[in-house]
Amino acid sequence: MSPSETFAFQAETKQLLELMIHSLYTNKDIFLRELISNASDALDRLRFEALTKPELLANENTLEIRLDPDPQARTLTIHDTGIGMSRDEIIGNIGTIAKSGTRQLLEQIRQEGKAAELVGELIGRFGVGFYSAFMVADKVTLVSRRAGEETATQWESTGDGHYTLSPATRAQRGTSITLHLKAVDADGGIEDYTQSWVLSRIVKRYSDFVAYPIKLKEERDEVERDEQGLPKKDGKTTHVVEDKTLNSMRPIWTRPQSEVNEEEYAEFYKHISHDWEAPLKTMNFKAEGRFEFQCLVFIPSRAPFDLYYHTAEYGLQLYAQRVMIMEHCADLLPRYLRFLKGVVDSADLPLNISRQRLQQDRHITQIRSWLVHRVLDALATLHKDDNDTYLKFWEQFGRVLKEGIGVDYDNKDALISLLLLPSSHHPEQLTTLKAYVERMPAEQAEIFYLTGESRRVVENSPHLEAFKAKGYEVLYLVEPVDELVAQALTEFEGKKLQSVGKGAVQLGSQEEKEQAEKALKEQAASYSSLLELLQKKLDEHVKEVRLSSRLTSSPACLVSAEHDYSPQLERLLRQGNINTPKQRRIMEINPTHPILTKLQERFQHDKNDPLLGDYAEILLGYGLLAEGSELHDPVRFNQLVADLMVRSL
Repeated sequence: MSPSETFAFQAETKQLLELMIHSLYTNKDIFLRELISNASDALDRLRFEALTKPELLANENTLEIRLDPDPQARTLTIHDTGIGMSRDEIIGNIGTIAKSGTRQLLEQIRQEGKAAELVGELIGRFGVGFYSAFMVADKVTLVSRRAGEETATQWESTGDGHYTLSPATRAQRGTSITLHLKAVDADGGIEDYTQSWVLSRIVKRYSDFVAYPIKLKEERDEVERDEQGLPKKDGKTTHVVEDKTLNSMRPIWTRPQSEVNEEEYAEFYKHISHDWEAPLKTMNFKAEGRFEFQCLVFIPSRAPFDLYYHTAEYGLQLYAQRVMIMEHCADLLPRYLRFLKGVVDSADLPLNISRQRLQQDRHITQIRSWLVHRVLDALATLHKDDNDTYLKFWEQFGRVLKEGIGVDYDNKDALISLLLLPSSHHPEQLTTLKAYVERMPAEQAEIFYLTGESRRVVENSPHLEAFKAKGYEVLYLVEPVDELVAQALTEFEGKKLQSVGKGAVQLGSQEEKEQAEKALKEQAASYSSLLELLQKKLDEHVKEVRLSSRLTSSPACLVSAEHDYSPQLERLLRQGNINTPKQRRIMEINPTHPILTKLQERFQHDKNDPLLGDYAEILLGYGLLAEGSELHDPVRFNQLVADLMVRSL
């Protein structure tokens, strides 16, 4: 490797650096919080790796973060004795931003011109806190040596779109980041970060709870004093230099809630989650008895960008006797609660427990069960006492919470009570199942729903016509996860959930149902030959053609048998490249529609009229388009419509 090599930043990184350098964001103090958090993470990773590779610690057992200001040189250096980085890791972690979504947010910032408002969000959401150093520095120099390696690497950039890498020397493992500070600008939010009192104040505000000592050399002159503690007249003055630990290092979850304010909880949340915004809700739980453990859990204000990435890590931080033993313990939470952030501290777990043993440990199983109950109870209380906040939660995490209904049978009832769903009752407001049942007419025996790709498609579906006419409310299940909800949620409070797109429909009182059934049978008898012909023409795609009791204005619709897949589920399976047997649907025709009357007249005039087959295909296409499905043969359908227009004009 040459003494020094120059590399160009990734495009998104270059944009980000320009944003940081020219940012009008006034709370520039947060750069120190971000760099200290990174240093804390590096120390955590060292401890994790040292559990299986104790040689990484060697004779260097000190785990600390050190701040080293130099007022003459106008620099501030942040040292840590953590895991360090190799040359390749520096390129991967510092030279590029590998998180999707960054490009979109940068574009939004550019288009909307809201750099000052959104720069904090960018730092928090995409874990790019390192770059916040350029808000206060003209140049940043990083020297890092990976634990277990002998060589170190220097990274340096002025934020001009390029950075240099060169070999370096470092006496021990870890990383040192030197900021060549900009001039003090009180109006622009840049303080004098070489002053010890400024650094002490920032650390106390943002990083007091960091588990490792944050040290700063403090210099002072001490005058020789007499036995009464008074300065001697001709006493010597001694220049004293000593380490001062700036943070308390007391775990915030062990402190009484009465001693911790919301701002302190919010700063701790930002530290462990690398989020920018304060949490939507903070939950502090403590279990006492046979097993003792404490939990400090947060609900974020918004969903992270990788919430639906299958490979994204999730889980709470797990501590044993106040020592972190796992950064992302997925075994503490079911996947449908993966959005939660926080810590669990148990005195009953060994410090060197393996991941395999952890999965089988009865303590973890008990903590998980207890924690899930407490979280769901807290959400139920939030829903009852603070509906506006709960609506914000549901908007961000409702889709994820729904996943639990089909997998967590122990907590199924609690999850169902938390559901909020759109319905025909109101164009915007969501409803609970309980509220739906309370609004049901006395003669309505079932809870009706319809699945589809969007509210617009569902609420305009011909399947709803008879239900609207009767004033029956229909739930709109329009998210992909709702297909799983519909399969798992078969009844609520003794009332069956029924898709309006499946099976036959009988609405109204018992007398009305009997009258409607009798009338439909009489009509079916008179149209039986025509229906048989239509069935024959459409046999490849339709297993039955029958008269409908659910249509009032549309000529036709397609329905499924009770145990068939819904059209929406079929589409989702195809999108996931899952092979499923082709389903033939049931076509229902409105017995009161003029189209059926005209078809019957043409059929009676000439049973072999080829146009009957064409019209059958057009009705099939109409039904597919009305429910948002794809046409089987778009070219053929277009030709049939064009021919029909020619004959009609």
